[in-house]
Amino acid sequence: MKTAICSGSFDPVTLGHLDIIRRAAACFDQVWVCVSPNAEKRNQMFSPEQKLLFVETAVADLPNVGAELFPGLLADFAAAHGADVIVRGVRCVTDFDVEYQMALINRQLRPGLETLFLPASAEYQYFSSSMAREMIRYRQPLERYLPGPVVPLVEALMKEKEGVCHGERH
Repeated sequence: MKTAICSGSFDPVTLGHLDIIRRAAACFDQVWVCVSPNAEKRNQMFSPEQKLLFVETAVADLPNVGAELFPGLLADFAAAHGADVIVRGVRCVTDFDVEYQMALINRQLRPGLETLFLPASAEYQYFSSSMAREMIRYRQPLERYLPGPVVPLVEALMKEKEGVCHGERH
């Protein structure tokens, strides 16, 4: 059985992320989505648990895909799940440069751990979680950016945050 890992901070999970996960699921027997808390990233919109919920909701229709929150090294997550492949989506040369460096580090940490780069599908090439966060902040329609089942979860959380910010309690 071939197992692969898709990883990211998924703040929030986008249609671009889901496209890469779906394509990986079509190539491997099992895919684990590693949701990283990414404590070093500032201005995160969602908690690690919320991000995990979004990913679990987005992949619910994929029987060979699971998701977990993992604060450690990706190479350790791969070892714990018996994975020999990390699948990474790349949108541009800048993404590739960063991902290439990470692939070398992961292979150094765990010899035999390979990284497979999937180019972003044309319709999602400009997608990023940062762009999705801007659309959320400015109350834009989210269906063009986020997986359908995730949209009501994000909208409910934002409405709840807005109520708390204005001193309201639900």
